Amino acid sequence: MAGYLTTHVLDTAHGRPAAGLTVELYRIEGESRSLIRAVQTNADGRTDSPILPEEEFETGIYELVFHAGDYLDARFSPPDSPRFLDEVPIRFGMAEESHYHVPLLISPFGYSTYRGS
Repeated sequence: MAGYLTTHVLDTAHGRPAAGLTVELYRIEGESRSLIRAVQTNADGRTDSPILPEEEFETGIYELVFHAGDYLDARFSPPDSPRFLDEVPIRFGMAEESHYHVPLLISPFGYSTYRGS
């Protein structure tokens, strides 16, 4: 089985998927951080395809950056200035050829993540 990476964002404050949230994927090599792609979540809070598909998969260290501030500003008013949450970076390693799923549960004042399936 070849490896690949997926994500899913849920808005826990509203109890629904976080549609229209921008997510960036970076590969980390030493002190270098290289953008692989930027996508937006669909109506189900997922990307339309794996954020890192099988044909591009490499083991290593990666970072997902969720642009939560823009998403939250559009759904809550008025936003605090500065907002409590803005960009949510999650740095993680992928050590084997496998399916990695990194979901984000988000609200205006907190978030959580885990390795899903």
